[in-house]
Amino acid sequence: MNSRERILGRVRRALADKPADEAPIARDYLREHGRRTVAETVELLAENLADYRAIVHRTDSAGLPGLIAGLLEKRGSASVLVPPGLDEGWLAATGVTRVADRAGSTPHELDRVDSVVTACAVAIAETGTIVLDGSPDQGRRRITLVPDHHVCVVRVPGQVVSSVPQGLERLDPARPLTWISGPSATSDIELDRVEGVHGPRTLEVILVAED
Repeated sequence: MNSRERILGRVRRALADKPADEAPIARDYLREHGRRTVAETVELLAENLADYRAIVHRTDSAGLPGLIAGLLEKRGSASVLVPPGLDEGWLAATGVTRVADRAGSTPHELDRVDSVVTACAVAIAETGTIVLDGSPDQGRRRITLVPDHHVCVVRVPGQVVSSVPQGLERLDPARPLTWISGPSATSDIELDRVEGVHGPRTLEVILVAED
């Protein structure tokens, strides 16, 4: 028996004497705060991403490869980690060495990679949050937690929602969800902010207008 099975066993025993016909939990909370157009929702996402110190860029599908190449060049990246299902066209304009997302990669190997480029599952405007779910175009969770520079592509407006409840409706809770609100950061008791503690020091989000 592993740790997971022991924990779930304790939960089942704790719930064994609970009646099965308890009243359902009310979920009549607000689904979003205020009424916004699609354009206003996208603007709110951009504002909140920037407020969390993410760097926001905008382009269309045709301009995306050139923008990604420019960001990697500006960063001085010599290598980029690529999830297996990432659109090949996104990196067509860059000659940076590509590193595959491998199960056997060690933390030290991932730490030597300069940048990582991924897609996302959903972006939440009200909280400035991007959610990854481990899909092929996003890769394993750790590839966005170890390298110091993360470029994340968000399709606009298709992947943008207003609120957390709306975002949850699009997500599978059985998948490995990673919720990202800005670059990794923490602060000590004197509120001195330190970035890059348990994730990328720099998060660049590209909002791509869908064709």
